[in-house]
Amino acid sequence: MTSEASPPSSPAAGPAGPVAYADARARLLADPAASGSGRRAALAGLTDRWLAGLFAGAGAPAGVALVAVGGYGRGELSPRSDLDVLLLHEGPVDSALPERIWYPVWDSGASLDHSVRTLAEARTVAAEDLKAQLGLLDARHIAGDAALTASLRSAVLSDWRATASTRLPELQELGAERAERHGELSFLLEPDLKEARGGLRDVVALNAIAASWLADAPRDGLEAAARRLSDVRDALHLTTGRATERLSLQDQDQVAATLGVLDADTLLRQVYEAARTITYAGDVTWRAVERVLAARSTRGRRSSRLSFPFTGTGRGSGAVARGAVERRPLAEGVVEQDGEAVLAQGARPATDPVLPLRAAAAAAQAGLTISYATVRRLAAETRPLPVPWPDEAREQLVTLLGAGEACIPVWEALEAEGLITRLLPDWERVRCRPQRNAVHRWTVDRHLVETAVKAAAMTRRVARPDLLLVAALLHDLGKGWPGDHSEAGEVIVRDVAVRMGFDAADTETLAVLVRHHLTLVDTATRRDPDDPATVDLITKVVGTLPHLELLHALTEADATATGPAAWSSWRASLVDDLVGRAAAQLTGGYPFPADVEPTAEEERLAVEAARTGGPALSLHAQSNQDSFATEPMGVDLTLAIPDRPGLLGTVAGVLALHRLTVRAASLRELDPIGIGAVLLISWTVTAEYGELPEAARLRADLRRALEGSLDVARKLAERDAAAPRRRGISTPPPVVSVAPGAASATATVLEVRAHDAPGLLHRIGRALDDAGVRVRTAHISTLGADAVDAFYVTDPAGRPLSAQRAAGVAAEIQAALG
Repeated sequence: MTSEASPPSSPAAGPAGPVAYADARARLLADPAASGSGRRAALAGLTDRWLAGLFAGAGAPAGVALVAVGGYGRGELSPRSDLDVLLLHEGPVDSALPERIWYPVWDSGASLDHSVRTLAEARTVAAEDLKAQLGLLDARHIAGDAALTASLRSAVLSDWRATASTRLPELQELGAERAERHGELSFLLEPDLKEARGGLRDVVALNAIAASWLADAPRDGLEAAARRLSDVRDALHLTTGRATERLSLQDQDQVAATLGVLDADTLLRQVYEAARTITYAGDVTWRAVERVLAARSTRGRRSSRLSFPFTGTGRGSGAVARGAVERRPLAEGVVEQDGEAVLAQGARPATDPVLPLRAAAAAAQAGLTISYATVRRLAAETRPLPVPWPDEAREQLVTLLGAGEACIPVWEALEAEGLITRLLPDWERVRCRPQRNAVHRWTVDRHLVETAVKAAAMTRRVARPDLLLVAALLHDLGKGWPGDHSEAGEVIVRDVAVRMGFDAADTETLAVLVRHHLTLVDTATRRDPDDPATVDLITKVVGTLPHLELLHALTEADATATGPAAWSSWRASLVDDLVGRAAAQLTGGYPFPADVEPTAEEERLAVEAARTGGPALSLHAQSNQDSFATEPMGVDLTLAIPDRPGLLGTVAGVLALHRLTVRAASLRELDPIGIGAVLLISWTVTAEYGELPEAARLRADLRRALEGSLDVARKLAERDAAAPRRRGISTPPPVVSVAPGAASATATVLEVRAHDAPGLLHRIGRALDDAGVRVRTAHISTLGADAVDAFYVTDPAGRPLSAQRAAGVAAEIQAALG
């Protein structure tokens, strides 16, 4: 639309009188009984009556209409809003007619955005200018020829729906550009209530999408969120006396007082909550639009059958057709459909309290979002987790956090439906909590998630990536309580860790990390590094080298997630130097595992394997700690088998073929009857999805693999080649190292830290076999989505490897893992 500044002088005021309007408007805005949407509607009605009087007094002929557009068209006028009006006509009009209407408006002091057009001209402008078209979608009749206004509305809506496939991507791009310029409303200390992402402009976009008939936004809470932002905007206009949309720091206390809100922090929290509702609704709606437009684009190429493109990663065994929609399994009870994670047909949320976390972890690891309908169903039907949590729930939380950036949209979806607060009640105190510090760029809760994202890139640096990720998520929970947030956080995290099912040692580790998450950087920047007391302070805090590694990674993740000003190369160098000095003081030999007496069951299997020369195994289902669940969590698999080259890789490959995920494993040698060594491997495995294999079938495939009639490597390669290619998420590269102090009298220890994947242990085992070393003992751990494995290896003669040879074997394994 065309906007003009108020002219220096004007002809006589219209019969309605600008002074009278201005006085009536001032009385309405000063009325303590008028507020919120009611006041906005009343102000629009007052303006309608005044403009209708001006129109009548201007002597407009037939075939002319005065039309409100934009926010005024929606019947919502904030105290300092522009009056967006269109003088619509069918034929020639007196050039003085518009001035007889506009000049009294200018004289009243109101800001006017106006244009004069025919119906054809209005449609042409709308076709060329997306913003003008959006304004016309809200066209509302004020005065004159009502049929002409109705024709305009009908034509504009028809044009909008006819061109939606091209205009909606333009609208989405406009929104992305606004977000880039103005930021995200949910996290800004001085947010733009209208233009920032999650602001009032996004509500207009959602209404425009609904008008296209291609999709509609989730409506729960959306109207209330928009109303809240509008109320804050009204109070801001009244407080400042200006048409400003930016909620500046100096105005927040007065705006809060105007609205009857406790304080500025409470005001910001309400603004953030409203913005998140709008942002999430926008995310859901734009994904729906993209699916519809993708379906339209493929309809011509694939006849009438709709098939949508898939993105992300996962371990699907191939597509499963259900009618015209493809569904690929991601995890037990979770499948991929239309580029989103949804519940499988057989999923039972009411009896599976871990399902929300399992679905979230599977979605994040696949680089997908969870569908809106799925999250709603999970929120409505899933029962709370028991206390303490089942092991699977804790592992799925770690897997979710370990997905890095892909975790964020999934976390936001869970939070939008209240599932995060249900899992972590203490989260409510930090949710949407502002941080009035220029160093911080996020609210407290988003900072915690961002810290976990940063920590996910550092999991190769620590032996317990699960504890690093959980500590990153919880380290600032104390900010919701009075006093030192580190001290309060220690108390909170002890309780949370116990509820999550961590044992006493892990709970203590988490408490130390939370209590001292600022200690490293504070000490490094404020104390003399050459003073022995400085290093002693740190070593007394952490106690062990693994704790020091965890605290170092948490410190860096916390600082880099805070903002650019919180971390620098100078600070990093000081912290690294202090950590290096403390590590030198703490470093000791790598502990060789103590001998454990075999159980009666293990001895029986070892004797059977030694006598028969083949595999002997037993399977015992683990019971789920959750009383609501009916399915076993997994299986304890004990395998005894005569030692031979390549054994570990072969057995691991057979498990991978059966789609069994190794959660933990230990390997040791026995000689039960004095006729030769038998390897005893204790596995904890779970099914990726579906049912666990029968013991007889697993034993038969192990025999075939050992005899050579089952080519495990080829079968795995064929399956990988047949699996759909997906985008994948970014994960830290694998790290293979020789453990410090590992050259003991009996073995060399190789540590492997990598992202877990089907066949990972098979590839490691083959690489060790190709390197010509023997595996005497192994300890395999899968912590969330990260594998942390230790292999105690010797040369063929049973001697520890030389330092050079050990480094070479580590390099060979690294190359095999890519």
